[in-house]
Amino acid sequence: MPKIALFLGPVLFQDFEIPETIIFGGRQRLAVHELPGGARVIDALGRDDAPIIWFGVLSGPNATERAHALDLLRVQGAVLPLTWDTFFYTVVISEFRATYVQENWIPYFISCTVLRDEAEVLIQAGISLVEQAMADVGTAASLLVGSDIALDSATSALSAPGASVLGTNAYTSALDAVTSVQSSIAGGIGTTEGTLDSYIGGGFFSGGNADQGIAALSNATNAAGTLAQLSAAQGYINRTVINFLNASP
Repeated sequence: MPKIALFLGPVLFQDFEIPETIIFGGRQRLAVHELPGGARVIDALGRDDAPIIWFGVLSGPNATERAHALDLLRVQGAVLPLTWDTFFYTVVISEFRATYVQENWIPYFISCTVLRDEAEVLIQAGISLVEQAMADVGTAASLLVGSDIALDSATSALSAPGASVLGTNAYTSALDAVTSVQSSIAGGIGTTEGTLDSYIGGGFFSGGNADQGIAALSNATNAAGTLAQLSAAQGYINRTVINFLNASP
């Protein structure tokens, strides 16, 4: 598979980490009624998404830390955005397996249970640009409760008349407001990644002090949870920015 940008929550997969294939899809749930004479009546009950599965190799000087981070996201049961190419899902890591070969070479397998197909939401008919943006910003705001990232200015700018019309002052203000939120979230992710790395790579798990190791694991888990929330919010805000950049005049 050509090298693509593959994100799972806060983790960007790169180099050998990017899989050759990603397995996705599922089945349609059906209620099949067998009638006399062999005839059938089939009721379609809706989609039943299979797990999204791939594998690769974590490599480089921070392979161990990245393996820890992915495993902590599994432990957290965090709801995460998963994106590659034109695919965008909200998922939970249902299984993560890693084989430690050496500190810079760790083959891994990952399986994600699909909560929602966000790309399907994008193409649903009848949803205007502003309606979609307001919904996404609202979802991002709920994920950012407790953080110092405010979305009030973005909500206000999006609700202004003409906000969805390319070339208007209202459009420019709305795009600037959402882009500002995007930058704030990116900064929060960077800070939290640094915090997570300090706990994972700080030698707390190998220092022989059990209490210190337990405390570090708890702190790292909390940081992973914060990362998951920030990353999920980032997915919704990124979609809003992309939608606005593709707006029609």
